[in-house]
Formats: sequence, structure tokens, C-alpha cells
Amino acid sequence: MSPSAMPRSTPRRPGEPALAALGLEGPALDPADASPHSFPDGGRWRVEIPSVEGPEALAAVLKESTRLDVPVHRVSQGSGVWMLGDDEITEMVEATAERDIELCLFTGPRGTWDIGGSTRTDSRGGGLRARGYDAVAGCVEDAVRATELGVRCLLVADEGVLWTLHRARSRGLLPAGTTLKVSALIGPVNPAAYAVYERLGADSLNVPSDLTLDHLTQIRRVSGAPMDMYVEAPDDLGGYIRMYEIAELIRRGAPLYLKFGLSKAPSIYPSGLHLRETVLSTARERVRRGRLVLDLLARHGAGDAMSPLGSRLPGELRRFEDAGV
Repeated sequence: MSPSAMPRSTPRRPGEPALAALGLEGPALDPADASPHSFPDGGRWRVEIPSVEGPEALAAVLKESTRLDVPVHRVSQGSGVWMLGDDEITEMVEATAERDIELCLFTGPRGTWDIGGSTRTDSRGGGLRARGYDAVAGCVEDAVRATELGVRCLLVADEGVLWTLHRARSRGLLPAGTTLKVSALIGPVNPAAYAVYERLGADSLNVPSDLTLDHLTQIRRVSGAPMDMYVEAPDDLGGYIRMYEIAELIRRGAPLYLKFGLSKAPSIYPSGLHLRETVLSTARERVRRGRLVLDLLARHGAGDAMSPLGSRLPGELRRFEDAGV
């Protein structure tokens, strides 16, 4: 039976039976708030493990996901293609292919890592975006190199890089099946921006974890592009923990990738051997957080709309026409 044909239970809200017995029922859910969208396979949500910074971290994630029975649709890396050797990328491509998991690597230079001082001011200047032509060129170099080695998902943090890579994909300079993921570091916070990113070539968009449920509903009224969200955000993204909202996040935000970051954990970007133990321990803990979330969804009767494992494509999306630069 396909996921779209599977009967879906009506999830209960946290604490609902006990609160109802005490006369403290919550307000009824509005059916109009529910997202009308799903992944092309009929699923409403998928699982992503972020910050998988190399082959050793990937091996730890795969081992832990098997031990804890955590399904994984996608793993993503945050340090960048440039921080991995060809042999390391190839090893990650092969290991994820064996499990039919999508591998997503970050592209190129970012404003917070180059010589631009404006990102260190109170205004944060241009933030993570690619500063100047050379930075865009570096991102394209990363994209070409990664896809030649078999990577089929690229993570971007700049609108110009996104549009450039989408055009490259459309013209056959990158493989047609390559997907482009917008980073949480520049994630859109309103429906208009979300729709623009979709049209620039985004196949999934990581929204900030502090968006309200109403914000998600507003976005879903204009776009069905897959959404990524840290249900526990790293401290540098706010440290928000929204586990008890997950069923409602799915109801409002589907199709949705559930991401498991870690609050109270040190930053590991850009990663290297000097951070090895932290990278491995946090990778394993992200998988454990995933198990906790899956158990919570099951307890609330909201775990029956997951995409089949191996699913990766976003479905048909809307794009701007490519009329040149």
C-alpha cells in the first residue's frame, strides 16, 4: 500500500486525555490550518541528520541509526565540500548509496569565514552570503567537484549561488537529478521570501526554528516546496527545542524534513581532526534525539505518514524562467 493510500490516525495533543479529564481542554484544531501538500511519494515527513562532517561521523550515524532503529532519509554536512578530500567524498557517497540515503554537502566560501569585517559588526553585514565573484566561483567549483564524485544534493547559503546552480542544472552543467537545499543560515521567514527561493531553484528550504505555527500555515498557502526544520536547534541558531510541537509542525508544515540539532553543544564548523571526538559524540546524540522524537510521534499517534526510506525528490516545483544573467 502506498503512503498516500495508508489510513492516517488522528494524532492526540500532548497531555490531552489528562487535561480533558480536568476540564482543561485545548481549543479545537482548525482544519484550514493543515498543509494540503505532501512529498510526491505521499509521505508528510522525512528524517534528516545534520552536521555529519565526514566518513567517520557518517559511519557513527549509520551504526547508531541501526542500533536505535532510526530511519534516515538524508544526512547533511555543514563545513563544506572544500573541507573534504576526494577519497572522503567518495567514501560518503558509497556509504549513503548502500543505505539509499541522500547525501547533502555544503558549497563554497561564506561571508563569516572570509576577510569581510561587516559580518562581525552588530548588523552582521552580508552574513553567510558569498561575497564577490570569486566566492560564487568557489561555490560553483565545489558543486561541480562534488557532483562529479557522485553527490546529488548541495547545500547553499546565498540567493545568487542558488540561482546560478539551478541554471547550471537546467543547462546540463550539473546532473539533472541534483537537488538544491537552502541553509538555515539564510532561511526565509515569510511566505513571499519562501516563494522566491522556490522559484530561484530551491528543492527544500530550511526555515528558522523560531517560526510560529501560524507562520508555517502562511507559507504553505503559497508554496508546496519541501521545508526543513530543526526541531532542536543548535545554540547558534537559537537553541530552540520544539519536540512536543512536532505533530502540529508536520500538520502545518508538510512536506517537512525533521532535523535534529543539539542545544548546549559546541560549534563544529569548519570541522577537522582537532574536533574529532566532539563531531562523533554529537553525531551519535543527534541520532538518539531522533529516536526520542520518533517515539514521541508514535505515542501521539502521529507516526504513520513518513515517506518511504530512499525517497529524495521534491516533486514538481515552480521556477523563474532563465533569461540569462
